[in-house]
Amino acid sequence: MSLPNFPSPWMTEEHRTLQDSVARFFNERWVPQTAAWREAGIMPRATWQEAGAQGLLCLSTPEAYGGAGGDFGHEAVVILEAARANLSGFGGGLHSAIVAPYLIQCGTEEQRQRFLPRMVTGELASAIAMTEPGTGSDLQAVRTVAQRDGDHYVISGAKTFITNGQNANLIVVVCKTDREAAAKGISLFLVETDQAPGFRRGRKLDKVGLKAQDTSELFFDEVRVPAANLLGGVEGRGFFQLMEQLPQERLIIALQGVAAMERALDETLKYVKDRKAFGRAVWDFQNTRFKLAEVQATVLATRAFVDACMVAHLLGELDAARAALAKSWVSEQQCKVMDECLQLFGGYGYMMEYPIAELYVDARVQRIYGGTNEIMKELASRFM
Repeated sequence: MSLPNFPSPWMTEEHRTLQDSVARFFNERWVPQTAAWREAGIMPRATWQEAGAQGLLCLSTPEAYGGAGGDFGHEAVVILEAARANLSGFGGGLHSAIVAPYLIQCGTEEQRQRFLPRMVTGELASAIAMTEPGTGSDLQAVRTVAQRDGDHYVISGAKTFITNGQNANLIVVVCKTDREAAAKGISLFLVETDQAPGFRRGRKLDKVGLKAQDTSELFFDEVRVPAANLLGGVEGRGFFQLMEQLPQERLIIALQGVAAMERALDETLKYVKDRKAFGRAVWDFQNTRFKLAEVQATVLATRAFVDACMVAHLLGELDAARAALAKSWVSEQQCKVMDECLQLFGGYGYMMEYPIAELYVDARVQRIYGGTNEIMKELASRFM
């Protein structure tokens, strides 16, 4: 059961054509290099320009800023196919469908003109720096400070667990501009790292999974940023800008989850029909068939839920509560499916040379980033 055979209701013919093109590019160009990227712990910086040249970046960015002028469905196609290809190191979803929308919806016209065209080409690779060493889901408690100094702000603080942290040269940094205020004291700044003395990249973090993703520590030691780089041009709007974009971020995690589940089921079906045990295929054992029938039901139900969220989001109707539930429930089903599938591989499932092993370890963080599942359930329960 592969994704192209079961087109989603939100997908148009244009989306399906894009899907075929993206899948072909990933499988022919990037998948053969993934082992080297996992070993290096990073995808080469040149892959960002390659993605830009292939039209894989900022598909929903308006044509006026160099983008393709598509909708979130076009971004979703790339996100789905990257997950199905197991390209865990590619941070293009965050770049195109999280950072770019901050600029489109919250930025000044000058900021859009200055940054978006270079994001489309991959000249700029982006990241968003929220999490701090002592601060997880509680964004109001950030300690990184931005103090006004004439025509600049001076940023001091540290961030961790930052996706694209080594490659990014445009980073949206969550800062406190008023230490005495809570939500209203937060502002977002656009930091161009090539023009930021005092900015330093720390460790490329050694993670349980997502081995090819350059997740990093970042340090800001009195980094001077032009006042024109305050997102939207007005202090104190940062928390609300974050809240506006988080539902889409959580839907992205759900999309990644269901695509990875579909890939796991495909891999497991192929394996059990080929692998022999006690003189017959593993598929011939009733337990195998029953387990995979249950997995298929879970995958189909998850797909239906995610598709319904996609339809709502494309209509502008996906609320924060449903996005939170999608992120938490899908990621939990993802972990269960990976566990069931890996078990059917036996000892080989524990070997990293098999895709199921990587799918298994990569799944675990889905329940943590984008807001832990516990926080997601707390958020959703407030609307019940």
